[in-house]
Amino acid sequence: MSIAQKALEQGKGILRLAPNWVPRSFCIPGRRIKLHPDDYYALGGERGGIDERWFASTTPADNGPLTGENEGLSQIIFEDNGKIERLLLRDAVEELKSDLLGERIWNKYESWPMYSKFFDNKGALPHHVHHRDEHAQLTNQYGKPEAYYFPPQVNNHGGDFPYTFFGLNPGTTKDHLMECLKNFTKGDNKITNLSQAHRLQPGTGWDVPPGVLHAPGSLCTYEPQKASDVFSMYESLVGDAIVPEELLWKDTPEDRLGDYDWLIEILDWELNVDPNIQKNRFMEPLSVKSLEEMKADGYIDKWVCYKSKDFSAKELTVLPGAAVTIKDSAAYGMIMMQGHGTMGVWDIETPTMIRFGQLSHDEFFVSEKAAKEGVKIVNPSKTDPIVMLKHFGPDNPDLDI
Repeated sequence: MSIAQKALEQGKGILRLAPNWVPRSFCIPGRRIKLHPDDYYALGGERGGIDERWFASTTPADNGPLTGENEGLSQIIFEDNGKIERLLLRDAVEELKSDLLGERIWNKYESWPMYSKFFDNKGALPHHVHHRDEHAQLTNQYGKPEAYYFPPQVNNHGGDFPYTFFGLNPGTTKDHLMECLKNFTKGDNKITNLSQAHRLQPGTGWDVPPGVLHAPGSLCTYEPQKASDVFSMYESLVGDAIVPEELLWKDTPEDRLGDYDWLIEILDWELNVDPNIQKNRFMEPLSVKSLEEMKADGYIDKWVCYKSKDFSAKELTVLPGAAVTIKDSAAYGMIMMQGHGTMGVWDIETPTMIRFGQLSHDEFFVSEKAAKEGVKIVNPSKTDPIVMLKHFGPDNPDLDI
């Protein structure tokens, strides 16, 4: 029996995952993702600070020529009689196929086509875009829709700039944008003069389709997304930090390098200049059922990301002292945000601090079979709720909004 099979059997359909840390050379960590204070630069100053933790990822990080082997790829932990073995989730998916993902996902994608992450920055990120499929495919990648949710548990402070720019002001022309892009190497190209910032609220979220410019703010953000790391940075100066020009042309086909028309083409112009961008993209949590009904059964289940067909996410709360069995129609990854207890055969807990390389019991992947049969979660605390975030793949059968 292979490690993947043993791990799936040991967990009764639930795989334990190791923390998966990712640095970004152009970011300053916000230090809210529970990594030990001495470890935010564990990969060396040249790699930049660790400001991301990726969940249920079969997608490698694209961090340039210094990117480490398997960077961004989640690992399964199989522990037997004190011996620990590791296996990439990507390899387990390829081996277990529909036994892990279910026939619906496997037959259509033959992969796990999403992942989620925390991104946690002290300041704002540059105004940038993720390509749509038709443009990403020119560099052998997928387009990247994404969504944001701002968990209260990791947002005890807002960082330096808890506001996010989305899209472009209504009435902005392509000539206005072209001028900013051509000024990229002249210092501050002032592209956010063409956009509006929205104040970010813990406990809410935003939907960000591919082709839409956005400059994420400094809240610690839970971010489900399609399985891709494609992007292009359109802002040249953020705070006092210069953005390298190579990031403006990242993921540009060789025959379009230096062609500013390409940078305009990859935008979904109508979505960028939408005058109702807040109404159409903002997400308040939506209860799965009536609050009274759920509380009576010991839990609260809410959709927190629900406007994309490429992924969805829930926030599940199990009330103090409750034991519940939760059924879902799709495989999912999950990360603990608060509390401790048991989930199926596993002890689950929310660490306060994690050393780089240390294992934990706060992240798991649940097979479709186990999700459909129901996962029993027990909260032994008399005071503290269990709170977890659950990230699902495309076309969730339970999502009917």
